[in-house]
Parts: sequence; C-alpha cells; structure tokens
Amino acid sequence: MEPYRHFRHCPRCGEKLEIAPEPADQFQCGRCRFAYYFNPAIAAAAFVSRPDGTVLFIRRAKEPAQGKLAIPGGFIDIGETAEEALRREIREEVNLDATSLNYFCSFPNQYDYQDVTYPVLDLFFSGRVDIAQDAAALDGVESLSWLDPARVDPEEIAFPSIRRALQLYCADHLRWDRRLACPSKLFAESHLPKTSEWC
Repeated sequence: MEPYRHFRHCPRCGEKLEIAPEPADQFQCGRCRFAYYFNPAIAAAAFVSRPDGTVLFIRRAKEPAQGKLAIPGGFIDIGETAEEALRREIREEVNLDATSLNYFCSFPNQYDYQDVTYPVLDLFFSGRVDIAQDAAALDGVESLSWLDPARVDPEEIAFPSIRRALQLYCADHLRWDRRLACPSKLFAESHLPKTSEWC
C-alpha cells in the first residue's frame, strides 16, 4: 500500500484526512493547510568487479525478493552521501572495501516492507576490489557469488531497477571490449555518449 494511504489524520492538528482515490505525492490538511510531500527514498548499489571482470552478486536472505540475486547496496541514511552509504553497505553486507566508486545510472524502484510500498530511486555505481578473498555473506545476505554479469539470468534478479542497470552495465562493458579489440573504433565512437548519460 502506498505511503499516502497510511495517513488518516493530519500530523500537525489531528484533522481527519480524506484519502485521495489516486496515487498522490503529497497531501494538504484542509484545516491547518499543513502540506506533506511523499518523496522517494534513496538507495545506492554497486557493480563491484574483480580484475577478471566478474561481478559480485548476493542472494538476498530476507524479504522482499528473498532468495533472489542482487548487488551490494542499501538505503542512504540522513546526512550521508551516496558514496558514504554505499561503502558502509558494502562493508556491512559482504565485508569488502570497494575502491574507485563511479556513478553509473539511476532507475526508479518500489520496495515493499511491512504493508508499505515505498517509492525508491536507486543510484547505481561501478567499483572494483583488488583482493576479494575476504568477501563474506553478512547482514541480510544468504550467500554471494562472483559471476560473469553477461551470463546472469535476468529472471533471477531481485528488482526491475537492477535488471535495467545490469543490462546497461553489460552493454557498456561490451562496447569497451570491442574498442580494445579494434582500437580504430575508439576515435570513431569517441563522440558517443557514455552509457551513464543515457540513464
């Protein structure tokens, strides 16, 4: 159920509120004119890769999407930057310190938790780890695997936003692989926008 449907009374004056029949991004009290905006929560996640090109995928231990594949990440706390939150989440979930985090793209998402469907904006980054033997399944993680991202079954992915970001990630890396295989293409394609600019 959308957040606005859980508000029955004005949090300022206690006036009973009429629940909008259609999804709303705000409500305004008819008595005291208090306005509240339902903004999306913000989350950050990363495609963390090793030198061999494999990417770290986790299998979720909890609902929503328990048992499905995802990438390390989580919600950004008040006062955190996206990068700070992401580094914290990666340490908490898989015991790794990611280096060179770079913004990649963003997609909207929905997160169902305790009868509330939260609108979320997922920020995706790419990052690297040079030493991965300390990776471990920790908070909220059932297991982890280093996988070729191009071979991951999209149906196994937990959320639509991750599926869309993974598709772009694979396309982006395929384009760079082709440039390395044929350096003459580098100049011809240099005017093209990066994948992150299409998000």
